[in-house]
Amino acid sequence: MTDCCPRCAHESVRTLYSSPVPGVWDVVQCARCLYTWRTSEPDRRTRRAAYPQAFRLTEEDLANAAEVPAVPPLRTDGPPAAVRGPELS
Repeated sequence: MTDCCPRCAHESVRTLYSSPVPGVWDVVQCARCLYTWRTSEPDRRTRRAAYPQAFRLTEEDLANAAEVPAVPPLRTDGPPAAVRGPELS
């Protein structure tokens, strides 16, 4: 298992899911920045030392991050015509 988050270096990560075939991969998530990855991905996605410097976050970055907007409620009237396409209008 991963010892820390590749993106923010936080040491609290948890396994969300495991592959149906035991030992093939796990889906892991950081408790602080919520970065999620599969253990079968390349080192640049799974290891802090190989994670791209431009995308790394510090505790200060996270404390000063803008609030992420909430997902709006699901529409009950279906998608607009532009999304459905003319054949479904």
